[in-house]
Amino acid sequence: MKVTVPHAGHLWVALHTLFERTGIEAIEPPPSTQRTVSLGVRYSPEWICFPFKVMLGNFIEAIELGADTVAMAEGPMLCRLGYFAKLYEQTLHDIGYANVRVLAFNWQDEQIVGLAKFLRSILGEEYRWRDITGFIWHGIQQIALMENLEKRVQYLRPRARDCQQVERIWATAAPRIIAAHDKKALKAVRHELEGELSAVPLDSRADPLRVHLLGEFFVVIDPFVNMDLEVELGKRGVHVTRSRWIAEWAKIWLFLELIGLGHDKKVKRAAHPYLSRDVSGEAIYTVGETVLRAQEGYDGIIHLQPFTCMPEIIAQNVLPRALQDHDIPVMYLVIDEQMGKAGYMTRVEAFVDLMRRRRTRIRKEVAIA
Repeated sequence: MKVTVPHAGHLWVALHTLFERTGIEAIEPPPSTQRTVSLGVRYSPEWICFPFKVMLGNFIEAIELGADTVAMAEGPMLCRLGYFAKLYEQTLHDIGYANVRVLAFNWQDEQIVGLAKFLRSILGEEYRWRDITGFIWHGIQQIALMENLEKRVQYLRPRARDCQQVERIWATAAPRIIAAHDKKALKAVRHELEGELSAVPLDSRADPLRVHLLGEFFVVIDPFVNMDLEVELGKRGVHVTRSRWIAEWAKIWLFLELIGLGHDKKVKRAAHPYLSRDVSGEAIYTVGETVLRAQEGYDGIIHLQPFTCMPEIIAQNVLPRALQDHDIPVMYLVIDEQMGKAGYMTRVEAFVDLMRRRRTRIRKEVAIA
């Protein structure tokens, strides 16, 4: 068995370590490029969303390198993602990869117990349940460390005297965390990276705007799909935050849901006057987080959505009602294979200018009052 998994945030950081420790032959897809998109678009239904096309391209490129098994997550209550596994398998068979299997783990119905069974079916029955749960816990800790460091990088980008110094340190994080195969090594890497980031000189005159990214999970967390939006905004003096993180997702869907604990009550309460029930995907979070960030004094919201993503289309149509009560500018970016970076960044730069003018106006009004 030669296993592959799509690129999604920092997921491969944990999987690299897992496969190295267990001796499983894993094929990581090459970094996503325009060829990845072209392959996905060529063999995908025209109406399907952009994340499906990118992941299909990932799978095809990994199969070209020898992969014969695709492993992925699915959830029946999550938009069309609940159908992706079957559609991927059918598509791959139709284009000539008849021996490729697509194995899917349903996190909404099975949680941590199902994930343990799923991993054991891939790694082998010789691994004890204690070993499997240890692998899962260590992987989640690796991803959580990557994401905590990324939050620090988001803070530093618009404040550092040399933004490139931050990027150089950040570029070393993944390989160093991948090499940390146990708790002690992971702790040492964390101290090293945190120390390096803390030593970055800051510009005392920096006064960055605060922007929150929200929308469909995959396009928010994947830098290739959103065209390195966080980096580009950081270069332009913007402190970017977001609420979509894999470690947080794992905490909710693998553990809290298993024991019946509620979550995200504050976000859902904020969304309720405008969207009173969950319509799947991240729609209710898009609305609720917009309200909360407006209350917290953020300078703007960037709403990212794949073309044809129904939950985010619903959210986009609900948001104008919320914005009547909450004063915060929102830029909507609909992403598909036709998106060009030049036009994309022109819109982003115009939005940054709008937010700066708005902040200046508000500060003048406060000073006069």
